[in-house]
Amino acid sequence: MTIRVVIADDQALIREAFSVLLGAHGDIEVVATAADGAEAVDKALALRPDVVVMDIRMPGTNGIEATRRITSTSGLPTRVLVLTTFDLDEYVYDALGAGAAGFLLKDASGLQLAEAVRVVAAGAAMLAPEITQRLISEFARMGRAPKPAAPVRVAGLTDRECEVVRLVAQGLSNAEIADRLVVAEQTVKTHMGRILHKLQLRDRTQAAVFAYENGLVSPGSARL
Repeated sequence: MTIRVVIADDQALIREAFSVLLGAHGDIEVVATAADGAEAVDKALALRPDVVVMDIRMPGTNGIEATRRITSTSGLPTRVLVLTTFDLDEYVYDALGAGAAGFLLKDASGLQLAEAVRVVAAGAAMLAPEITQRLISEFARMGRAPKPAAPVRVAGLTDRECEVVRLVAQGLSNAEIADRLVVAEQTVKTHMGRILHKLQLRDRTQAAVFAYENGLVSPGSARL
């Protein structure tokens, strides 16, 4: 199945470059580009792409607001992969809160960009330990510190589910979590499904943010 993508960036050169990079992969089709957030929202609503590759800093409607509008539109299946120039961009954390499925640095290779699009389109979160976890951890440390009196166990989650959330926030994959807990990978997937349902979260990225905000993981503990 072809993954339909919209690229949103205020720089024409970036839009063209990403279109070429993604278009080189047979399973990805760039169906449109947008020069700002408002246009990205319009294209998403009109074309219903699988993924919008969204620049975070654009004039007018920025990537955060555009992401929020897209992810909050009922019935719209489009997921958002946010791009940022800086690996400590203060707006990335807000983009995750707005519903972004993940993010990638603009200096990522064409193969990394294509793989990120595939991961997000498949309904997973782009939760690369080298990028996402470093940023989430850093922003938690810089101003989104965990609640000091957070309970060891979050209401509604079992002890094992809390443990899974902590490991997700540290950047471990399902397979790695299964090895750590000495259980089957399918068991971890089942736990994740229950966790997302109980907490009414969209994906693993939001689960990681939840873990930091609720004191389940200490800032800086993510695997780098």
